[in-house]
Amino acid sequence: MAHQALTAAPATAAPAPAGDSRTTVTGLTLEHRTDPLGVDAAIPRFGWRTDSSVRGRSQSAYRVLVATSPDRLTPGRADVWDSGRVTSADSVAVPYRGPALRRSTRYHWTVTVWDEHGRARTARDAAHFETGLLSTDGSTGWDGARWIGMAGKRPNSPGAPLLRRQAALRRGRVRQARLYVSALGVYDAYVNGRRVTVPHGEGVTTEVLCPGWTNYETRISYLTYDVTEQVAEGNGHVTLAAVLGNGWYNGRISEGSTYYSSDGNPLALKAKLLIRYADGSSQTVVTAPGTDWRATDTGPWRADDIYDGQTYDARAELPGWTANGFDTNGWSSTSEYDLAARFPEVEMVAYPGESARIVPAWDRSPVSVTVYTGVTGKEDSPHGRGRVVVDPARCVTDPARAAKTPVTLRPGETAVLDLGQNLVGVPRYTLRGPAGTQVSFAFGEMLNDTGEGADGPEGSVYRANLRTAKATSTYVLKGDRAGESHQDSLTYYGFRYVSVTTSKEITLTGFTGRVATSALRDTGHLTTDDDKVNRLFSNVRWGQRGNYLWVPTDCPQRDERLGWTGDTQIFAATGLYNADAANFLSHYQDTVIDSQRVYGLDGAQFTNVAPGANINIPAPASGWSDCGVIVPWTLWQMTGDRTVINRSWESMARYIRWIRGRSDSGFTGQGSLFADWLAPQATGPQFLSDVYYGHSVRLMAQMARATGRTAEASAYDSLFAGIRRTFMATYLDTTDGTITVRSSLGGEPLNGFTPEDNSQTALLWVLKLGFYETEAQRRRLVELLAANIGNDDTYKAAHPDSSRVQYSENTLSVGFLGANILAPVLTAEGRVDLAYTLLHQNAMPSWLYSVDNGATTVWERWNSYSKEDGFGPVDMNSFNHYSYGAVAEWMYESMAGIARDPGHPGFKHFLLAPHPDPTGRITKVSGTHLSPYGEIRSEWELRGRVLTYRAQVPANSTATLSLPATGPHAVRAGRTPLDRLPGVEPLGFTGGTASYRLPSGRYEVSSPLD
Repeated sequence: MAHQALTAAPATAAPAPAGDSRTTVTGLTLEHRTDPLGVDAAIPRFGWRTDSSVRGRSQSAYRVLVATSPDRLTPGRADVWDSGRVTSADSVAVPYRGPALRRSTRYHWTVTVWDEHGRARTARDAAHFETGLLSTDGSTGWDGARWIGMAGKRPNSPGAPLLRRQAALRRGRVRQARLYVSALGVYDAYVNGRRVTVPHGEGVTTEVLCPGWTNYETRISYLTYDVTEQVAEGNGHVTLAAVLGNGWYNGRISEGSTYYSSDGNPLALKAKLLIRYADGSSQTVVTAPGTDWRATDTGPWRADDIYDGQTYDARAELPGWTANGFDTNGWSSTSEYDLAARFPEVEMVAYPGESARIVPAWDRSPVSVTVYTGVTGKEDSPHGRGRVVVDPARCVTDPARAAKTPVTLRPGETAVLDLGQNLVGVPRYTLRGPAGTQVSFAFGEMLNDTGEGADGPEGSVYRANLRTAKATSTYVLKGDRAGESHQDSLTYYGFRYVSVTTSKEITLTGFTGRVATSALRDTGHLTTDDDKVNRLFSNVRWGQRGNYLWVPTDCPQRDERLGWTGDTQIFAATGLYNADAANFLSHYQDTVIDSQRVYGLDGAQFTNVAPGANINIPAPASGWSDCGVIVPWTLWQMTGDRTVINRSWESMARYIRWIRGRSDSGFTGQGSLFADWLAPQATGPQFLSDVYYGHSVRLMAQMARATGRTAEASAYDSLFAGIRRTFMATYLDTTDGTITVRSSLGGEPLNGFTPEDNSQTALLWVLKLGFYETEAQRRRLVELLAANIGNDDTYKAAHPDSSRVQYSENTLSVGFLGANILAPVLTAEGRVDLAYTLLHQNAMPSWLYSVDNGATTVWERWNSYSKEDGFGPVDMNSFNHYSYGAVAEWMYESMAGIARDPGHPGFKHFLLAPHPDPTGRITKVSGTHLSPYGEIRSEWELRGRVLTYRAQVPANSTATLSLPATGPHAVRAGRTPLDRLPGVEPLGFTGGTASYRLPSGRYEVSSPLD
């Protein structure tokens, strides 16, 4: 039965008049995705953009039509939902208000937009979406599909389980086929002999480690695939097959988690193949125990582990095992795994975003190949490790040749491949050699030097920082004279360098580092005329690509790779400027909430890692556990979508209540185990806990007001006021008529450093939160901060016991909890000169220190490596750790000048506030960000004392532009003062800055600076 149309306008309404041809409606999304499959949201959210070259274009009304076929997308014919003409400027997260949607159904939709003059424009191309199984119990909609695994298979015994079933198709043309699939572990799925792929760009690509990582005791994701073409090729039969890997479910990465077993967890598959025929009939093939599904572990996938890598023996390949007609004689039967008996409350949900997948455009080939035959010079080397003996005849230093020159390698020799970029993903390689030859590809991020921290001879691949992770791809050749190729799929690696060894002579004819990520589409770009700053920005982006893999991890290479919540909240805004990551972080918030219930103290504290419990120390962890409040706030600010706030509200409120109940006054924080992690200058943990408590409470008040929780907003305002009073009474010393921030109070951090008064991070947070009484105090706090940063001889003489004495002038001294607010607070306090000075600094500690020392991603420690001193502490030394990359938020907002307006989330109204570099080292910046309303552009160039500025404000949005100028009318578009352009509203001239309210459109102006 068709849905009935629900219309707010007469079904016979006349078509809207044609709109301006210079205006188009584009970017149609549902649940922030384009034409998604497997949508489980009961009330999905629509979104669209209006693109226009007309200045001042805005939306006055919209009309959404939803229908069961494209030809019904007209007023009066839409058979699912007609919103009617709705007077509203909303075009982000517009909720569906029609009848309940049916599962496994494709719906088509479009939108008509009326502009400010009442002229209509309908989207150029209609969109569609498909619902998933619309259930969470793991039963409804699954048509009897069960969790099955290989019967009699002992967990952790050699060999990955291979499962397959062949079924006869009914007669008739296949109209549509959908595969719904999940795994306890990870899977590679096949239909009729072909690996299941997903659309990407103009083509398709493969995923990695599906269905991702969740708290398996509470939530398991499934994914949906269009496999119509593969099923139609089956000549009357269909074969569904899968390889199961251990993934996070059955690896030591999940030690301490409720679902972890030291004896190993059995791997299992759950799948439903839904086939619909042209005559209207349908058929399903589901996973169920019995003889129809067969299994074996004798295939080529011999071992796999997230930390240790993968072993593939090509001699054990089973040609045709995923296709129709394969003989499974000798294979085992399958048996059911009763997940519900172990975890009765577990939910199965459709993964709400884009999966982690291979991005072909980011493939990396070697830029150099070095072959060494041994080690020499141990006796006269500084630490007795020697240096490699290079064979120059087989070394290639030209990148173009290195990418394609075959390399012959013999036993006892090693080839070192340099990909030129630290990346995360899997290798693809092509080899020739005799059957049974074992080739090992060991991955690392750096090469050994002659320093004390090296773990091998100079020139070999450094791997000590991987700790116990083996991170090795092992391949056993089958002896194909034409060559054989392989790509790992059941694990992943973080690497720039690869060390290749072999048991017999082989020829390596090709190698590619294939990037795997969930940060699939860039939405922001920033370039300057400073190569080092550009390299820093590139490092930030590559760090995000590597660590946004199903969950936001801290590092991708060593025996950790966990979803640290502190790292996540620090980087969230940068991540959303850089990439289309809203669904990724929104899904992670669900995981954080699940972890709160399962692993959080008293079921109320947000944990310091999520999912799982590995290294999840049951202790107060302000700055980390506040992720559960900060991520929803940041998502709302960056997208304008309040859904995540409402979904998280009870969990966030429970967290704040829990903190409040831990102290007698209710105005002090829970404590901070990690404090300002890895800061060169320490701050008291309780001090940081108290400021983060205030920070989270203030965000709660803002979110409460935005979602209509007026009484709760007032309550949080009052709580914040109490926290502020208590904080100032505890930590601000004004007895001598000046002011001292007593950040030495509150214990010592986990790393044992002695906290200091007036630390950089403490001063930053006091200024950010307004934890002072008077303007005189504020000015003094800024002076103290500037003096700390300046760190000149006078400062050092006055603070002989400070950790600052060992560092250079004009250096930062913050750790994880100060890195993202350092430059923004300096800029807000009128010291953008110091922000730029710190940006350009290359002495330790600084952002460019790593750049000058060869980094291609952001490091965990400010001193992870130096050419002079070698490697930093090996126990915790990641060369791909994005936390300090949070400076890119400031680069977008203050360098390029594309900033959120907190009062108008989602860039409905935003700030264009570029800050030219007072040091003069940067004279040109160009930035873009694809906001929910369209692409924002902000570019400036300084020539002599004239600032040229270009901007683009998307249709249906407005901006406040603030530019340095000599007077209120000095900013000009050509010869015309900017404030005389139609629609431009002058907002005043203060302190050398002219401000204007801009309607949508493109602008090019100039402003003399003196």
